[in-house]
Amino acid sequence: MPGKTISTDLLIQYGLQAISALLILAAGILLSRWAGKYTERSLLKIEMEPPIRILLSRVVKGVIILFTLLIVLQQFGVQIFPLIAGLGVAGVGVGLALQGVFLNLFAGISIIFTKPFRVGEFIEVLGVHGEVQAIDLFSTKLLHADRSLVVVPNRKIIGEILHNYGHIRQLDLTVGVAYGTDLTKALTLVRRIVDANPRVLKDPAAAVGISLLGDSSINLAVKPWAKMPDYGPAQAELYQAIVEQFGAAGIQIPFPQREVRMLSAG
Repeated sequence: MPGKTISTDLLIQYGLQAISALLILAAGILLSRWAGKYTERSLLKIEMEPPIRILLSRVVKGVIILFTLLIVLQQFGVQIFPLIAGLGVAGVGVGLALQGVFLNLFAGISIIFTKPFRVGEFIEVLGVHGEVQAIDLFSTKLLHADRSLVVVPNRKIIGEILHNYGHIRQLDLTVGVAYGTDLTKALTLVRRIVDANPRVLKDPAAAVGISLLGDSSINLAVKPWAKMPDYGPAQAELYQAIVEQFGAAGIQIPFPQREVRMLSAG
């Protein structure tokens, strides 16, 4: 029967096309995985930031998958060149819609290559601060002092004033003493307290001196250095030690006072 013969021929024809397309697709997927792993292993021998290495391996995999899909479509008689042109026009619209995503991506690549900060350093930018936990292609994650996580889009970082404290940070403590205090004794005691604290770094050396002659006190500036995890605890421990040892040494820490005189009308 002619009709049945035509149906059988079409079934055989498209069946063979489908099988060959599936085989090509499977081979392309396997090839892309192998190429991605090979690229990543090869890039491990080069000094390169992990996000860039991951991005390049994914680009290699994506390109192979794309060419595989084009070959599969060609197996079914789809015209490739008009499809590519259509994808180009559609890509312009998608690019405009994803403008923010691409800006974050380019900014992330810029941060990774220029290295204005690294993981583990303490930075301040856009009114937020914290220890850098991760630098991804689209965002940077900061660990705040209260253990909360701050996620900053990379495009917000590029072009902004960024304060990088590094791995250590200088404390800025102030303590007031009465005007009748033996300043040499007070400063010597403060230096001794600072040197005795295990959280305070020996290098760089701490700065201790007079910062201000206030209305009711002479203010002493105490500026030691500590590692980032020790910044908060060191500040609390030093203040406590200063208060306790000043009290034991008879050094007065004054509080603001105001003298009021009552004048008689007569």
